[in-house]
Amino acid sequence: MNEPLSSMRVSYEHARLGDEDADRDPIAQFSSWFAEVLETHVGEANALILSTVGVDGVPSSRTVLMKQFDQRGFVFFTNYESQKGREIAANPHVAALFYWPSLQRQVRIGGIATRIGDDESDAYFQTRPCGSQIGAVVSPQSQEIPNRAWLEARFQQAKEALERGEKLKRPNHWGGFRIEPDSMEFWQGRPNRLHDRIGYRRGDEGSWSMHRLAP
Repeated sequence: MNEPLSSMRVSYEHARLGDEDADRDPIAQFSSWFAEVLETHVGEANALILSTVGVDGVPSSRTVLMKQFDQRGFVFFTNYESQKGREIAANPHVAALFYWPSLQRQVRIGGIATRIGDDESDAYFQTRPCGSQIGAVVSPQSQEIPNRAWLEARFQQAKEALERGEKLKRPNHWGGFRIEPDSMEFWQGRPNRLHDRIGYRRGDEGSWSMHRLAP
């Protein structure tokens, strides 16, 4: 490494997020920012860091891909028997983070994750590439396996079954979760570390309040 970590820094000068610029509706604000990051053609702009908490109180994080969002929340798909699936079943409170360095922005989300309907999961499963469908069927996600050859053998067996004309259905252990947000925060990098932070909180009646946070 040629330069010390202590000297690695970026000057954030891309944009601003004034109080008058932010939409009063955080989902509308997210939609606007997401459209802008898509225009930069950055890879996997829909990648989010999902944090869950186990029954032992220990948090864990991983990257998942958001596949849908609307006023109801943010949807991702996974194996319900994976670590995150089991932890959500025990404690549905989750945190999510989108980080878009190309625009010097991040979005934090806190809320409750709940399973979406089987019909929604079925519909999305059918849009996935064949290989991804097979992977969802044969992979016991988060569980220990003997080796990679064991996994590839299961994949090949399922692929050959499909080639013989057998149908591939969404397995019951795989489907979607929707994160229903109760808090959101939009962060825009600014010079001198005086970043813009606009937060939102959902009230009991469902309406959102907006506030500015110190950087």
